[in-house]
Amino acid sequence: MTRKNLPIALYLLLVFGSGAVVGALGYRTYNPPTARSGSAPPPSPSEFRRQYMEESKARLSLTDDQVEKMGAILDQTDARFREIREHDNQLIRQIREEHFERVRGILTAEQIPKYEKLHAEREARSKQQEQHKR
Repeated sequence: MTRKNLPIALYLLLVFGSGAVVGALGYRTYNPPTARSGSAPPPSPSEFRRQYMEESKARLSLTDDQVEKMGAILDQTDARFREIREHDNQLIRQIREEHFERVRGILTAEQIPKYEKLHAEREARSKQQEQHKR
């Protein structure tokens, strides 16, 4: 390659490279990646239990007595999980309330009504987001 052709080749390389970058960015902009592209949502708890029991019965060749006992074990396990979740939720509510009271303790009399309003708005947003998840 001669010295005259070198700048032309460099310009062509830059144009090609910039086109590739712009194309890649455009593709990502109009086709953003999704967290669960193509996969089904997780099954409901009752559907999960049904599938679990069917698979266990088929693959382990469980007797009817064993299926009944496994159902009782699943019921007990579910009850324990619910109990722990409720306990944890109570602790979380207690910590939040302590936080709220401690913050109120450092505010002036003029700031407290504003903080209470802010707190109420945050609580409402949190409940609204929780309802959208369900």
